[in-house]
Amino acid sequence: MPSCPSGCFFHAVLDLKIFTEDGTGKVVEILTDMTARDLCQLLVHRSHCVDDNSWTIVEHHPQLGLERCLEDHEVVVQVESTMANEGKFLFRKNYGKYEFFKNPMTFFPDQMVTWCQQSNGGQTQILQNFLNVNSCPEIQGYLYVKDLGRKSWKRMYVCLRRSGLYFSTKGISKEPRHLQLLADLEDSTVFYVISGKKLYGAPTDYGLCIKPNKVRNDPKELRLLCAEDEHGRSCWMTAFRLLKYGMLLYQNYCVPVERKTALSPFSTPVRSVSENSLVAMDFSGQTGRVINNPAEAQSAAVEEAHAWRKRSARINMLGSQSPLHPCTLSTVIHRTQHWFHGRITREESHRIIRQQGLVDGLFLLRDSQSNPKAFVLTLCHHQKIKNFQILPYEEEGQIFFTLDEGNTRFSDLIQLVDFYQLNKGVLPCRLKHHCIRVAL
Repeated sequence: MPSCPSGCFFHAVLDLKIFTEDGTGKVVEILTDMTARDLCQLLVHRSHCVDDNSWTIVEHHPQLGLERCLEDHEVVVQVESTMANEGKFLFRKNYGKYEFFKNPMTFFPDQMVTWCQQSNGGQTQILQNFLNVNSCPEIQGYLYVKDLGRKSWKRMYVCLRRSGLYFSTKGISKEPRHLQLLADLEDSTVFYVISGKKLYGAPTDYGLCIKPNKVRNDPKELRLLCAEDEHGRSCWMTAFRLLKYGMLLYQNYCVPVERKTALSPFSTPVRSVSENSLVAMDFSGQTGRVINNPAEAQSAAVEEAHAWRKRSARINMLGSQSPLHPCTLSTVIHRTQHWFHGRITREESHRIIRQQGLVDGLFLLRDSQSNPKAFVLTLCHHQKIKNFQILPYEEEGQIFFTLDEGNTRFSDLIQLVDFYQLNKGVLPCRLKHHCIRVAL
């Protein structure tokens, strides 16, 4: 390490360009030993974002159609040294990067993990099995595999072990004589494949890629794989990460969200609203109480919506100080919110949801493509993306918005989102995390 004449040590610095989702970039001065977590906290501090431990640095290769989230412990400069000239870093949310540790028992289908049928130790035992070097289970299942240097794909039964990824030459047999090595994970990194059908003729949109670190931009040396659905791809990617990093990954997850670092010694940690702190409340009495009964919560939801509508009507009768007409204001006020993404397509909204983590309650709102007066709520539930149309509803000259054909009405989209963060209503789950795009 370099030192000054007086004997004090210092770290080398360099300039690194970071990009956001809209394609704009900003040069940031970083230390050569800075980890991905440290860089995220630096960018969060400079962008005045909420530091909720879900920000990530994404390694993106547009020509190869590959991207992945850097693990929190990875040194950014070391990762950059393995990238081609066209590769770049993105700053993005990913709510799902540690989802496995929150609910491991339901994360993998039974048939993918060899010990699932015999394991009765509960959530703690499953975590220990995955993180223990000596007891880590094998992951197996069907994947489409692209032949190296060819255009053809084959559906194979594959087995993931710490020593590498293998395929069976005889059905689903895992006998040593029937297993052949597909890829060595020791000096490789696993990526998501973007636009796999277009770039590589993949049979599905759920591609994975094992990229040797020595490979810069030659697609012929990439080991391309394809899962049958989004859930399958998510499981395989998590299995690769667990087998590659093990306990280190769990330690990353356990680092406190609001830990203080030398990057922002004078900043005050910003508290975010935990999804567990959002509950249905009854304020009809002298003191508030939590509503535990789902039926009562639904009834309270409707009553609260009507109360909002009456308050809005009274405000409109008294007159508005805003230069905008109340109806006009209600149709534009949401454009100031991070969860509103404007005139994007259905496909683009789904892509954003997938990028920021397939966790329950992840959502965004957008303009409807089929109805110029309507909006669409795009929501993730059980790793599936669903769309709900928000329609305008007019009553006595006042415009309201509704998700349930007028049963529950809101004077603007901000009230609608606030409400469904507390009560799921007609939705499959409450709104918990919003997709956000930031400007550095």
